[in-house]
Amino acid sequence: MNTWFKSGLPWVWLNAGAVAISLILVVGLLALIASRGLGYFWPDPVMVADYKAPEQQALKVAGAIIRSEVVPIKYLRAADINTENLPETVNRSLLQTGTGGLTDINYVWLIKPWLHKIRYPTDILTIERQENSNFHGYLKSVKENGATVANGKQAFPELVNRIERTKNIYKAIEDIQRHHIVEINEKLEQLRLKKRRQELNNTFSHTQEQTTDTQQAQFKHQYQQYTYKLNQLYKALSRDSYTILTADGTLIEQPVSNIVRAYHPNNLSITEKIALYFNKLGEFLLESPREANSKGGIFPAIFGTIMMVILMSIFVTPFGVITAVYLHEYAQQGTITRIVRIAVNNLAGVPSIVYGIFGLGFLVYFVGGNIDKLFFPEALPAPTFGTPGLLWASITLSILTLPVVIVATEEGLSQIPTSIREGSLSLGATRAETLWHVVLPMASPAMITGLILAIARAAGEVAPLMLVGVAKLVPNLPVDSSYPFIHLDQKFMHLAYHIYDFGFQSPDVETSRSLVYATALLLILIIVTLNFSAVVLRNHLREKYKRLES
Repeated sequence: MNTWFKSGLPWVWLNAGAVAISLILVVGLLALIASRGLGYFWPDPVMVADYKAPEQQALKVAGAIIRSEVVPIKYLRAADINTENLPETVNRSLLQTGTGGLTDINYVWLIKPWLHKIRYPTDILTIERQENSNFHGYLKSVKENGATVANGKQAFPELVNRIERTKNIYKAIEDIQRHHIVEINEKLEQLRLKKRRQELNNTFSHTQEQTTDTQQAQFKHQYQQYTYKLNQLYKALSRDSYTILTADGTLIEQPVSNIVRAYHPNNLSITEKIALYFNKLGEFLLESPREANSKGGIFPAIFGTIMMVILMSIFVTPFGVITAVYLHEYAQQGTITRIVRIAVNNLAGVPSIVYGIFGLGFLVYFVGGNIDKLFFPEALPAPTFGTPGLLWASITLSILTLPVVIVATEEGLSQIPTSIREGSLSLGATRAETLWHVVLPMASPAMITGLILAIARAAGEVAPLMLVGVAKLVPNLPVDSSYPFIHLDQKFMHLAYHIYDFGFQSPDVETSRSLVYATALLLILIIVTLNFSAVVLRNHLREKYKRLES
């Protein structure tokens, strides 16, 4: 036994076991996140049943079962529920009622022994709405301006056609609002700022005033034309409606303009379910959020996260490499250099919220405020760069991750043999040429390693971003067709903050729980993709300069 311990084999097996357990935990966590998140988009069957609790009137309920659980009867007694004739443990299910907007109750717990006549009718309709939760009922008719145009079996195909019509109208409205009206507002703002700039410089003449007034009048006329078109489109949205019968026999009429999609959940084939699943998944990935971020897509958050990481990488890489090169290649190795290295290592342990406060105080208010005074005085007191935005968020995170890049790059530089430097110098190369053509290429894998670590940390940060640029809802992307095309002063959405918003700010807890899992899985996939791309580049560079190292 002593020989076995002295051989070191127990520690080998211990390390192997720890690695195996870690891998199992990671894979299990990812599987949990994937199952909970991706399962949200699968269409659930809709149950219709009679529900009769002791000493209460019988009710007809309809909805999708979100989840089920087994609970001890004492929990029900604690909630003042009559538990007469119930076993010691009962099965209860959470039902999404499908009456959101009509009642204050979107979800209700049902005790399984009190459910009777459970059925899954094929003609029941699920309606996903722009606002409120899904609605379930029996479609009776479709109306146009109050007059019935289809009922019975013809009602559903007609409803589908009307839904497509409203989607086209929404696209036209979005095109006018996000392109034409935004463009006109930007041109009007540019004219105002130009006039203000000339007034500050005392160069604004009467002729220029007339020209400016003429251009403003033209833009305002165009604005009125687009406003009229918008009013006509909104009137067209209110044209169609439908009547639907709820499970309890109530006939209600609702506008078609509030529908995202409608389908018969209990009458879908497996092919139709798969098609609907990918349709919902595509909406989640490519659309903008709606209804306080609790529905719709998260594309602005995906775009904002990727763009912030790219900008952060552009900022942190050159500064980190230059600092590491100076400390290792040029700085005199003494007390001051050792203190600087200690300070760099300590910066890696500073809480991220401290960097956020620094970014808000120094970058936003001081640097951004002075940029506004120097280059945008005509816009004051409205800030241009003196407010949180994409630029300051990227720079703040680059400062946060700078120690990681410095340490990794310096480690790579220290692994390059001195003989290679001396050989280059002996062949007549200068020190700068040796650094640029020999040392830095050989150290590039270490630089990429530092960048990988920086991306992994920065992509998941939330605390500093809440202070220097991230916002709850910014449907407009920071990149568009308007000059200067990349709007670094604009606030943006971020996946990590979106997860926080889903988890703690959403009014629909049950829906947001699944979306938290889906968004977390997407954030992990984005980080893994960025890191994998950097690893591939690092391995390519490592193989490229392997011969030089040997």
